[in-house]
Amino acid sequence: MNVCIIGTGYVGLVAAACLAEMGNNVHCIDINHDVIDLLNDGQIPIFEPGLEPLVIKNRDQGRLKFSNDLAQGLEDALFVFNCVGTPANNDGSCDLSCVMQVAGQIGQLITEYKIIINKSTVPVGTADKVRAAIQNELDKRDQKLEFDVVSNPEFLKEGDAISDFMKPDRVIVGTDNIRTARLLETLYAPFARSRDKMIIMGIRSAEMTKYAANCMLATKISFMNEISNICEKVGADVKDVRLGIGSDRRIGYHFIYPGVGYGGSCFPKDVKALINTAHERGYFAKLITAVDEVNDLQKIVVAEKIIEYFKDQGGVQGKILAVWGLSFKANTDDIREAASLNIIKALTAKGMQIRAYDPVAGDNSRKALADNSLVEILDDQYDILNNADALAIITDWNQFRNPDFIRIKKGLKQPVIFDGRNLYSSSYLADIGFAYFGIGRPPVKLQK
Repeated sequence: MNVCIIGTGYVGLVAAACLAEMGNNVHCIDINHDVIDLLNDGQIPIFEPGLEPLVIKNRDQGRLKFSNDLAQGLEDALFVFNCVGTPANNDGSCDLSCVMQVAGQIGQLITEYKIIINKSTVPVGTADKVRAAIQNELDKRDQKLEFDVVSNPEFLKEGDAISDFMKPDRVIVGTDNIRTARLLETLYAPFARSRDKMIIMGIRSAEMTKYAANCMLATKISFMNEISNICEKVGADVKDVRLGIGSDRRIGYHFIYPGVGYGGSCFPKDVKALINTAHERGYFAKLITAVDEVNDLQKIVVAEKIIEYFKDQGGVQGKILAVWGLSFKANTDDIREAASLNIIKALTAKGMQIRAYDPVAGDNSRKALADNSLVEILDDQYDILNNADALAIITDWNQFRNPDFIRIKKGLKQPVIFDGRNLYSSSYLADIGFAYFGIGRPPVKLQK
């Protein structure tokens, strides 16, 4: 099938590569000439495991092409995916300006039946706005063309997006047209060979499903972080509590890891957008608002632990903290809404120096923190330890899970680890002479 994908960001590029891999002809459109030039040269502007070889393979085999020419992209395509960005406005609402701009351009250019698919995360009711914008442009041209607007939200995890697209748990399609649903079933059939994964529903229900899913996952994260904070107050170990509640099949073990709070481009934005949507309809979303507030507080818990630890040692001013991990999660270079930024801001505001390392997010972090003279980002995880006063773990990259503790101890001025991901055994670190502070766990203090 012929597919046009508008927007070569995270969602658009992953969708394009996976659809092309299944034999479809995919034409990606982006207004950024630099991005298109990079893609045509076989360079990927984002980090996502497995994406680069998939893009290069399908480009070389002629199924995947990139350009700035929307008219050309639309010419033969039956399916038109709108994958442009929907960033948050200052009030938490969703900025639809790019989505609506694309809708207007589609209305100006199409000459035959198209299925316009909203793949970007958008508020409930956006499909109606897109349909109206396209129809308005057709009316200006005095064209009577049939078209359909569909909601087909993405459910991709950064760091595992290729697998999520290739082997989805479900494919949500919001449409009021049975024929359109059948065409989309054909497009997605290669991704659902083991069982029927497509769920057809109303357009507004599909739009709402995306927000409900992300807010549910965010709720589990904030809930477990709240529990971890209570555990610290009462002397319980959240790792044991997690095992106890996760064994209940109604709860399960997924998304109940305490840590530094959620970040990235989805959860923070989508939680705030749903709060805003509810507010616009006269409803105060108490639970989801609390989820957002708990997350904001959790992002500085590690900083608070560090400040408290050094309180009786002259404070953090002038001291050096080694930081492992800057991306909001492992297997991505995305630092948007990353807890590392909140922690670094809180500590450098009190004069602490930061020496940090991340396997792939170093360049993005250097750009984001360029104005902070107290931050240095190096390219080796052990080099940053030299003469540092403590080590903080912020992102759970695999290479941090079983490090050389002897080397860590030799590098640090004092053997102190603040573990924002609970990667290590507190009893083992106590045995080898470390002070250890996790999340929701009894602290291990240095023996005098």
